[in-house]
Amino acid sequence: MPSAPVSDAIRTCLPPDRSPRAPVFALPAGAIDTHVHVFDDRYSLAANRGYNPPESTVRDLRQLHAALGFDRVVLTQPSAYGRDNSAILDAMQDLNAETPNRARTVVSLGMAATDNELEAFDLLGVRGIRVNTDNRGAAPLAVDELTAMCERIAPLGWHVEFLFPGKDLTNLIPLFDSLPVPICLSHFAYQKAADGDSTPGFESLLGLMRRGNTWMKISGANRVSGSDLPPYDDLAEMAHALIGAAPGRIMWGTDWPHPNKFVAIPNDGDLVDAFGEWVTDPTLRHKILVETPASFYRF
Repeated sequence: MPSAPVSDAIRTCLPPDRSPRAPVFALPAGAIDTHVHVFDDRYSLAANRGYNPPESTVRDLRQLHAALGFDRVVLTQPSAYGRDNSAILDAMQDLNAETPNRARTVVSLGMAATDNELEAFDLLGVRGIRVNTDNRGAAPLAVDELTAMCERIAPLGWHVEFLFPGKDLTNLIPLFDSLPVPICLSHFAYQKAADGDSTPGFESLLGLMRRGNTWMKISGANRVSGSDLPPYDDLAEMAHALIGAAPGRIMWGTDWPHPNKFVAIPNDGDLVDAFGEWVTDPTLRHKILVETPASFYRF
C-alpha cells in the first residue's frame, strides 16, 4: 500500500466548535455517531505524528452528543497516538460503565498482538482495526501483514477500516476484494466533490460497494466538499449514488473533533444538517444512523 505523506513540520489543528448546536431535524432514538476521536493531555502522543490535535475529551464528547442527539458512538483510533489505543479504550470503557453498550472502538494494531489480546479486546467492545495510509504516525500494516491479520480477526467478526488518499482508491480495490473480512471506508473514500460522481475512480467505488463486502461512511463533508464550511450540497449526488449502490451498508459520523484541519471548522450541527439534506426520508435516516451501524459494530 502507498505510504503516508511525510513532512517534517508538526502543525497544530484547529479546535472543534465548542458550542455545538442542535440540528434542524431530530435524530432517531438510538442514533450512532460512527466516527469520532478523543484527545486527552493525559496520554502521550506519538513522536512521529503528523499533527498536534486539540484536547477533546470524553467530557467534551458527552456535551457534543447531548447537543446533537446521538445515543451511541464508535471511537476510531487517530494517527496522532500511533498504535497506543489507551485513550480510546479508556473512553469506551468510561462511556459503557455509565451507559451499557453505549460505545465501540476501532483500534490500530500490529502483528505482535496475541490472539488472547484480540479476544480480550473483542470482549471490551473493539470491532475492527484501522489501516491509515493518509496520516503520518499511523504505522499501517504492510499488505502481507494485513492479509495475515485479517485471517486472525475474521473469527471475531471484525472488519478493517481504511483511510487513504483518494487518488489511491483504484489501485487498492484488488486488495479490498481479496480480504476475508468486511471493509469500511470513511469520508466518501476521499473522493472529492469537485471531481464529480462520473469519474473512473468513483465508478470503481460504486462497483466495490455493489459487490457487498464494503461499508461506507458518508462522513467528513468538510474534507471532500469544495468548501470547508457549509453548505455541502455539492456532495448530494455522490451521497445519493453511494446510497443507491448499497443502501444497507451506508453509515454516518461527525468526525469530531475534526483532526488534521487547519483552515476552518464547521459547527457539528451543520454537518448533521448536511446529512439531513442529503437523506430526507425518515426510514432511510433510521437505517443509516441506527440499524446499519448497530448491526455492523454489534451494539
